[in-house]
Amino acid sequence: MVLLDTQKYIEIIISRLRKQYPGAKTELLHRNPLELLIATVLSAQATDKSVNKVTPILFSKYKYANDFADADISDIEKSISTINFYKTKAANIKKICTILEIEFRGVVPNTMDELIRLPGVARKTANIVLSEGYGITDGIAVDTHVTRLSGRLGLTENTDPKKIEKDLMNIADKGDWRDISNLLILHGRAVCSAKPPNCKGCVLNDICPSAFKEG
Repeated sequence: MVLLDTQKYIEIIISRLRKQYPGAKTELLHRNPLELLIATVLSAQATDKSVNKVTPILFSKYKYANDFADADISDIEKSISTINFYKTKAANIKKICTILEIEFRGVVPNTMDELIRLPGVARKTANIVLSEGYGITDGIAVDTHVTRLSGRLGLTENTDPKKIEKDLMNIADKGDWRDISNLLILHGRAVCSAKPPNCKGCVLNDICPSAFKEG
């Protein structure tokens, strides 16, 4: 394996994955920032596929922030009951939309500081809403896939999402921040799964240190 400068290394990773997953973007179904925010909240510790099964009906029933804010909590729970931790998520969605109505006239804010004040919204969710909903790059969304692949690829030695995000931001060009998150997520689902990864079928196997360890 040829040792590469870290910045050059991540550029090669991004270039190869872009060819593998052209037009990479979030797989969560949404039509506007509000739907994206709610879908992302629902996706915590749940698959995008499971979220996409419930959101079309959910969003046909509740179209605006005030619809969720005024809804009976049990009705929201019933609509998302197949999702992990649905009671907590239903409560957070109702609280979020109440805050949106009171403080933001029903509009999802487009700054990191305002988004992370919302119940159940951390940097990962905020980054997704900003990049996919508003085209604003403020950071890198770090989920379980990004965490796993960043470690396997040797891009970070950290396991804390905030520290991983900082490490990736330090070595990747800002113009690539949105893509690297989506690309690592898609690659994690398709090839570099939690166990066992498909190293033989990976476009990065000649430069990935973990692939060499596994032989």
